[in-house]
Amino acid sequence: MLASFSEFKFFQSFRIPVEEADDLRFLVEREDSLGNFEYLEDASLVDVSVTGLGFATKERLSVGTELTISLQFKKLHIDLTGRVVRAFTDAIEDEDIIYGVEIDVEDKIHKFLQTYIMSFSTDRLKDCLVESALKERYTKASDGFEMFSLLLSLFKDITHFGDKDGFLDNMLEEVVRILNAQRSSIFLINPETNELEAVTALGVEKDTLKFDYRLGIAGSVFTTGVALNIDTKSDESRFNNEFDEKLRFSTKSIICHPIHNREDKIIGVIEVINKRNQDRFTIEDEKTMKVLALVFSSVFHNYNPISEKSQIRRFSTPFDRKFALVGKHPHMGSLRNSILKLKDLNSPVHIYGEPGVGKTLYAKILHHEGKRGLNNFHIVDCETKDFEKLEKQLFGPNEDDCVFTSLRGGTVILHEIHHLDFETQNRLYKVLMDKGLEGGKVSFDTRIISTSSKDLGQAVTNGEYNKHLFEYLATAFVHIEPLRRRIDDVEILVDYFLKLECKKQGLLLKNFSPKAMDKMKDHDWPGNVKELQKCIERAVLYNPKSHILTEVVFDNGSIPLTDKVSKQRMFGSIPHVSDYSISLKDRTALVEREIILQEIKRCNGNKSKAAKEMQISREALRKKLLISDKIVEELSHDNSDEEKSAA
Repeated sequence: MLASFSEFKFFQSFRIPVEEADDLRFLVEREDSLGNFEYLEDASLVDVSVTGLGFATKERLSVGTELTISLQFKKLHIDLTGRVVRAFTDAIEDEDIIYGVEIDVEDKIHKFLQTYIMSFSTDRLKDCLVESALKERYTKASDGFEMFSLLLSLFKDITHFGDKDGFLDNMLEEVVRILNAQRSSIFLINPETNELEAVTALGVEKDTLKFDYRLGIAGSVFTTGVALNIDTKSDESRFNNEFDEKLRFSTKSIICHPIHNREDKIIGVIEVINKRNQDRFTIEDEKTMKVLALVFSSVFHNYNPISEKSQIRRFSTPFDRKFALVGKHPHMGSLRNSILKLKDLNSPVHIYGEPGVGKTLYAKILHHEGKRGLNNFHIVDCETKDFEKLEKQLFGPNEDDCVFTSLRGGTVILHEIHHLDFETQNRLYKVLMDKGLEGGKVSFDTRIISTSSKDLGQAVTNGEYNKHLFEYLATAFVHIEPLRRRIDDVEILVDYFLKLECKKQGLLLKNFSPKAMDKMKDHDWPGNVKELQKCIERAVLYNPKSHILTEVVFDNGSIPLTDKVSKQRMFGSIPHVSDYSISLKDRTALVEREIILQEIKRCNGNKSKAAKEMQISREALRKKLLISDKIVEELSHDNSDEEKSAA
């Protein structure tokens, strides 16, 4: 039996047929034109899923009709609302019409369906799985015989035999037979060693199959979640023949799919090697592998590895990771998604944000989780006063001195790159474009990640920065928001840093009093996450015997006024916009001015293009800037007069 409904995610697009013997009670009512509710007396439930249901009735309903639905199975009872989204009949002569209903709240039905499906017999459950596989959009019913045979062979019965010796080997033998292949292996991640290890293998000793989770075709499928079907002739660059040499084997073709657990985490892969009598596995083999991956996912649905040593974010808790982005704000989720997209690319990345937001941390995560994480990285401090050391690191002339040539296959992080002078910028651009040392023939293969707390785009506009260097560095651009823009993350970060600091100093876990926590939430954190971390470290250091911390000392020794802080969070850093003495019309003009300037910058100074992007005329843009510039000038003049009077 299924341990939970969510284990088979392909069920979510498959409607489960309802049988009369199930005794699943179903009532549906609609509102008539007078506002009265009436039951559809002849309505009978046909099928049900997590997103909707189907029922038959002789009544005529329009698409979009709102319905109230009641379902009861054994002791479980739920009430739902939904709307008709489709209508059809099984045959032309049928009087009954089957209506498809989309339900409003899916959460309610999860437990209901779980209990309902748990009541199925093994044969009925098996039939549902087979039917759902055959109804997948990539498989025609006429092409389903081999799939049907496969599923019947493999489902003898996972729930009864899945944990017994020899079961996986028998399944792999069936996989090799169905796909007409030579070998097959199943790899699961070992978070302690950060390696993919074979749990079963056909045609080779499984103990010999273990490797870093980022290597080879299996590593690529594991880290990206994208299935691969390749042959080694046309995809030679993606194939690692290390195991062929070790095992004295010749790999010609590989098909590989990810395996998920019940939490939808990728925990391993299934790999099948060498299609017999063909150079490559077929499209039909890909369809079969998709179902096989679902079958094996059900076998390993309870596998959920966690380790403090894991380099893989999904298998280690944030508090145990060396490098972690902490926070629940949507911006943090966006940053995590960007890591997945950028980590395996070779192109440069530029990270922009205020001091202390975590730019270097993001760069380190990008390196360690990507394919270059097997090699070293080095941080070049561009704001150092030791110019001789900086010049050696960037330009050599010796190969061992230059970070670009000494870190082959690794990553160079150029920290606060805006501090480089114009001449150094020009030289650096030439080195990066030539992929080699100045005046030499030594080339390098290094990924460049740069960080800056200064807006280099604006610096280029002002003529303060090399345009070509910036465009190269910002091939991929990441902006990290200041902490004041995601103040809800303060409590999570406090908890994170408290645990780290108490563990570091060998103390029992401490907590801040509600009053102290409120103070920290009201603080504007000009030093961002770095300032918060220092604040926590001092609080723990100064109060080793206190379990509840009541005092908070900020870097500037004071707490800003609450109204000022809240206004800055609301309005950002736009000049004068939070000044309540200015009229709404003028403040609106200032906000418009900021938007227009940002859009012009995004369009590389092209005002006509910026106007078109904002769907206003070029003349309207000009007038808005004239008006807002005049307001800024007047406000600046008033402030200057006030300062003179005060003096």
